[in-house]
Amino acid sequence: MNIQIPGQMMSPDLVTSHFHLKVGDRVADFGAGSGFFIKPLSEAVGAEGKVYACDIQKSLVEKIGDYARLTGLGNVHPLWCDLEEVNGIKLPNMSLDAGLLSNVLFQFEDKVTAINEIRRVLRPHGLVFVIDWTESFGGMGPQAAQVIDKAEAAALFETQQFILEREFPAGDHHYGLAFRKI
Repeated sequence: MNIQIPGQMMSPDLVTSHFHLKVGDRVADFGAGSGFFIKPLSEAVGAEGKVYACDIQKSLVEKIGDYARLTGLGNVHPLWCDLEEVNGIKLPNMSLDAGLLSNVLFQFEDKVTAINEIRRVLRPHGLVFVIDWTESFGGMGPQAAQVIDKAEAAALFETQQFILEREFPAGDHHYGLAFRKI
């Protein structure tokens, strides 16, 4: 399952390999959408781990649940969440090793609450991987005025007690940033 974009396409398997997840990790895909990253996340954490597929659209959460059942991904747990609400992620505090926020940051109206919700559910020193658009590209992704560039994303997370740990490749039209909770 790849998004076809002129230039280099984003490969969920390749991108996920840069996360350095371990067997047994507990990870959430915040804004999982159609489940683009679900299979590689599931494979990375193994049967001992857990993948929470979080989305605000209940129909997408149901589709991911159906996909997980049909493909035997027993470690995938679909979860309806609203990141822009305090306690909107229906997980306990400090329960995750890592989180993924792909092509979602630009969509939040209340970015600070969303980032703090992610921070709340990450364990100390947990990681969040942020992938977002570098540009408004040919009608795909955000409008030009909505693009959150790397510097703005870094500033948003660093003001909410995260530190930029590293960058990783995420395709020709996206950036990838790994932040550690401090």
